[in-house]
Amino acid sequence: MSVHNGHRERMRQEFLSGGLAHFSEPRVLELLLFYSRPRGDVNPLAHQLLEAFGSLAGVLDASPTDLAQVPGMGENTVALLKLIPAIAARYLASRTNADVIISDSASLQALFVPYFFGARNELSFVACFDGKLKLLGVKQLSEGTPTANEINLRKITTIALSLNATAVVLAHNHPSGVATPSQEDIFLTHYVQQSLQPLGITLYDHVILTDDDMVSLRDSRHLTPPSAF
Repeated sequence: MSVHNGHRERMRQEFLSGGLAHFSEPRVLELLLFYSRPRGDVNPLAHQLLEAFGSLAGVLDASPTDLAQVPGMGENTVALLKLIPAIAARYLASRTNADVIISDSASLQALFVPYFFGARNELSFVACFDGKLKLLGVKQLSEGTPTANEINLRKITTIALSLNATAVVLAHNHPSGVATPSQEDIFLTHYVQQSLQPLGITLYDHVILTDDDMVSLRDSRHLTPPSAF
């Protein structure tokens, strides 16, 4: 066994026995890079990545194009680094979606947070519910830029009808970090609400999320669903 192989095995065993609690960010990246670079010392590359992007979060949030510009990065390593936050988001969503029933805006925040995990562009989703406000499904509507996004009414309607939804909740994020709704957000909310009513579908809420906050347009009294809900 080479010196590098012995080092890799020790790190793997340390992780398996104690998790990442005692790992520095360079060591976390080094451990991860073992799986795209099966041989050699990857510690220098881990430090290069952190120097280029500032932190572990910065590395995982970086675009494939920017990652590929770091010397020593290959396609497999770029794909691995982008796969980590994508899997984490899917994992969180999978754990959250089982038997979800709306009880308040906090339950909506818990539902939607995983879908915006690591997002740097504006995204929008629609969650569909039955008459007892039990979750039927969550579908992505669109992805825009860091400052803009378009939500399509026809797509909302198609998804809601396909799931036989009685109520829907819209959600989008503000990557800027400020969850305050814009006038466009408020207008869109009223437009969608009025358009869905003839179809027997209630817009229960429209929520705006950031990394550490959420604003409910229902709680903010920009939206008043029927008393049945």
